[in-house]
Amino acid sequence: MIDGYKYDLRIYVLVTSYDPLKAYMFKEGLVRFATEKYSTNPKNLKQKFVHLTNYSVNKKNENFVQNLGKDSDGEEEQASKWTLA
Repeated sequence: MIDGYKYDLRIYVLVTSYDPLKAYMFKEGLVRFATEKYSTNPKNLKQKFVHLTNYSVNKKNENFVQNLGKDSDGEEEQASKWTLA
């Protein structure tokens, strides 16, 4: 978890050979976040916004934050989807 939110990483890899293994990892990827803080409370077991990181699910939550790029200080804004860098 990051700041109490579940997340997943989307890292892109190209495998060009298995014997010998030759794989290339793309420099960029995605980090996707759930839009509600994680809790082990049994009442939250069916709360999809706590457990799922899918964009198509979380964009419907009022807490979803669209990634608008960098803020005035040149820092990446805190959004529901980040670039891996």
